[in-house]
Amino acid sequence: MDERRPTLKQQIFAFALCAIVFTTVYNFAAWYTSRAEKVPSFVFDFEKYIPFLSWSIIPYMTSVIFFCCVFFFCRDREQLSVLTKRMLFTTVTAGLCFILFPLQFSFAKPLTNGSVLDYSFQFLKLFDSPFNQSPSLHIAYAFIFWSIFRNLKKFRTFLMLWFIMLGISTLTTYQHHFIDILSGTVLAHLSFMIFPYRKNDFQYRNFQVANFYFLFGWISVSASVLMNQFYGHLWLIVLWPAAMTIIIGYQYQKNNIYFLKDKNGNIPWWKKIFYAPYLMIYWIFWKFLRKNKKPLEIAPHIYISSRPGRANLHYFEINRNTLVYDLSAEMEEISELKNKSSYHSVPFLDIGALDINQTQKLITEITENYRKLPADGKIFIHCTMGFTRSSVIGILVMKNILSLPIDEAVNTMKGIHKNALIHPYLKDFLKKI
Repeated sequence: MDERRPTLKQQIFAFALCAIVFTTVYNFAAWYTSRAEKVPSFVFDFEKYIPFLSWSIIPYMTSVIFFCCVFFFCRDREQLSVLTKRMLFTTVTAGLCFILFPLQFSFAKPLTNGSVLDYSFQFLKLFDSPFNQSPSLHIAYAFIFWSIFRNLKKFRTFLMLWFIMLGISTLTTYQHHFIDILSGTVLAHLSFMIFPYRKNDFQYRNFQVANFYFLFGWISVSASVLMNQFYGHLWLIVLWPAAMTIIIGYQYQKNNIYFLKDKNGNIPWWKKIFYAPYLMIYWIFWKFLRKNKKPLEIAPHIYISSRPGRANLHYFEINRNTLVYDLSAEMEEISELKNKSSYHSVPFLDIGALDINQTQKLITEITENYRKLPADGKIFIHCTMGFTRSSVIGILVMKNILSLPIDEAVNTMKGIHKNALIHPYLKDFLKKI
């Protein structure tokens, strides 16, 4: 028996706790707000074009089903614990927003008399509150539900599409306004940031980084449409970096190391345009915050550094017998270095997880090339800033070439490179390699 799996008793307790907290918080907020003399509404101009679709009550109502069963799909106790914390945090935070910043739905709902779906709308009328609007718990819960159901091997695509329909149904059943959707999305990703799953497990590192990008992206979307509502259409330009940030988060989830650079280390022109804000931020970080501009020798004829610029290329003394391993996924190599050396682009996502197979293949390649180096040959390993990726690969290269235990290789690297950053999640990775 797997001791990490949650027991049925633990799953029932988690469900009961979240259900009781939801019922208490939701009903109290609805009662409290109903006593107010006037409850405002917030509606974007484009919402008048959203149609009422009576059939969309079906995906809308299934949120209750997912709430009841999501706890029983958790694979381990930590996942159940994280799910419970996210659900409780989201429920209580939303309840506080309902009380402190009350809003109500303002559109007149078309009649559904005579329809088989009318029973569902009558149920909503009795038990759902017109005041508990922003943030939408339907939306926040849908994102949290998906964090569990996305691990299913069967029906994954169907469930993903169903959750999208569930999210859209909050608008087309005339239950929520668009501001509720945005705030619910932000709240869900805030819960992911505060309660990460397997925080120190390198295999889940990309999800934690992705959630940062998602959160920033959805906040930017919200800011853009709000500023557009009050100050004009020019503010819609913010949707560009917002969409870019959300897409970067998706690429981190997939660990797509080539989302910017191709296998030759080049960034296509159209990506340079679309990702321009991202590339500019990295260029500023690289320009002003990198430390080891001079290469550091970690073993005979093997050096690590940050990405070199033209001004400090003379430190490298490049020739045709110099092998350059570029670990940066977000900046192109300068042409002078590419043209004068044997260049290899092996990108890793910044502060993300390093793929075990890709890393082992790279270390083996560097080790084999090192043994064949001519007298004037060198190996340069660099990332963008020179803090983490080049240090990790450097540690593994030292371990192989100098036959060092991994802990000794780490300590040796820290002695050579004072600015090396070996995050806790990477220590587990180094031991696995």
